[in-house]
Amino acid sequence: MPVLFVFVDGVGAGVPDPEVNPLARGDWLLSRFADGSGVALPRQGRAALADATLGVPGRPQSATGQAALLTGENAPAALGRHLLGFPNRPLRELIDRASLFRALAAAGRRAEFANAYPVDYLRALGIDCEGELELPPGRRRPRPSATTVAFRAGGGRFRTFGDARRGRGLTHDITGERARALGVDLPVRDPEEAAGLLLRLAEGADLALFEFFETDEAGHARSMERAVAVLSRLDAFLRALVAGLPEGWGLLVASDHGNVEDLSARNHTLNRVPVLGFGAAAAGVGAVADLTRVAPLVLELAGESRRASASSPSP
Repeated sequence: MPVLFVFVDGVGAGVPDPEVNPLARGDWLLSRFADGSGVALPRQGRAALADATLGVPGRPQSATGQAALLTGENAPAALGRHLLGFPNRPLRELIDRASLFRALAAAGRRAEFANAYPVDYLRALGIDCEGELELPPGRRRPRPSATTVAFRAGGGRFRTFGDARRGRGLTHDITGERARALGVDLPVRDPEEAAGLLLRLAEGADLALFEFFETDEAGHARSMERAVAVLSRLDAFLRALVAGLPEGWGLLVASDHGNVEDLSARNHTLNRVPVLGFGAAAAGVGAVADLTRVAPLVLELAGESRRASASSPSP
């Protein structure tokens, strides 16, 4: 049965203070706090708080945090530091070698990446895809994210805006409104419709990944209004996924580092990050003590237990 993995960038468990923490302004699934409190989860869902520092001094960052999530390796320790933004060459090599998508492909399992990308971006990274160029030329040369490197390692097909137009892919903002604001002809979907699309994409697959990073952007912007709007949209999407989750399926939600839970500063935080499990994923969430435990759980749920059982604890 499929496992859905929703990666949410930049959400930590902070103090339940609505003055600085937008997660304290709503009863959202990701409203988890450092003292262990949080909203009740539907359908017997379970929550854990995972360490994102991984024993490495400094603030956790996206490149190494996502690498740890997607490989089960202690990426900051391997690199000797936390790395922000996009992975550098040593980190790309680590992700390529240890990607959970590579492990699934080697085991004959099927994985899907639900995010739809512009053809322009994929071709700039040397990824073959069909379709017309749709965005104005960018000022910066595109760089591959950790998720892009990890999925490419498994040999899967990347989705384009054309797939999103045909109902076979999701834009990173869930609704498609950001792409439309840039002049791209895409349908606008409400969060519930987008959740239904993701559930359909996962049919017949062992793993389906969706990445959401507007939470991290809102945290860096230190905008309470923006954060509340983003979290509300994300929560509607997640709740629709939970409500529509078929019997036997699993849904795992995890973040890479803290940020949006503390708008008193624009930096990432040292806070632990929420990991939510529903359906078949609920039972294993309690063992996720840090970011390196997420990939083994995903692999186990997706049927690749050999890799999961071989994973060792992080330092």
